[in-house]
Amino acid sequence: MNPEIVKKVVEAALLAAGKPLNIDRLMHLFAEGDFQPEKNDIRKALTEISEDCANRGIELKEIASGFRMQVREDMAPWVSRLWEEKPQRYTRALLETLALIAYRQPATRGEIENVRGVAVSSNIIKTLTEREWIKIVGHRDVPGKPAMYGTTKEFLDYFNLKTLDDLPSLAELRDFETVNAELDLQLPGLEAAPEDNKVTGEEEEESASEEAEEVSDDAEVESGDDVSMSDETDTETVSN
Repeated sequence: MNPEIVKKVVEAALLAAGKPLNIDRLMHLFAEGDFQPEKNDIRKALTEISEDCANRGIELKEIASGFRMQVREDMAPWVSRLWEEKPQRYTRALLETLALIAYRQPATRGEIENVRGVAVSSNIIKTLTEREWIKIVGHRDVPGKPAMYGTTKEFLDYFNLKTLDDLPSLAELRDFETVNAELDLQLPGLEAAPEDNKVTGEEEEESASEEAEEVSDDAEVESGDDVSMSDETDTETVSN
């Protein structure tokens, strides 16, 4: 099979799939009776496709789940107008919780609260879990055996990361309001993702002012009472 045909098949598959494809999946596109390209042939085709997109509004991006054709980030202000729904916004509390899990994983709710100084809302953990950005990776061997959370492959895919090593260093991180503004421009590539625009429990919580949330959290900590948190099977009590 002509290398140009391999390149065209790979490019067409990436555009049609609507999700990342790894090299093994791309290899399976060629039937047994066809010429079977080697993995190096697929990699060469991917390299050429990436080079072809250098001056275009789309790009070929390698992420945790494989390769994905997507809209370039600097095209987001224009392409986002295709959808009438307002982009999602995330509270500072949610972003801080996600960042702590990403950089400190595996981390328990108690460890996150020790850093933030306030209780972690159950809605935050629920939202992050429902979006499949975090998951329970084990239980800490301490009384109560609290659940430990870590990030997922879906988390890496959403934030255009191949591995956790691609996370920016802590020194490079800026304030969370800036990060949130950048997340508003995040697009899922060429595919439409209407489910991303569904209102979740966390988004309803976000309709209240962020300041009110922080005041509520602070008041909860200053009350001197114990804050009890539980997952489906694990309960962790944080004394303030």
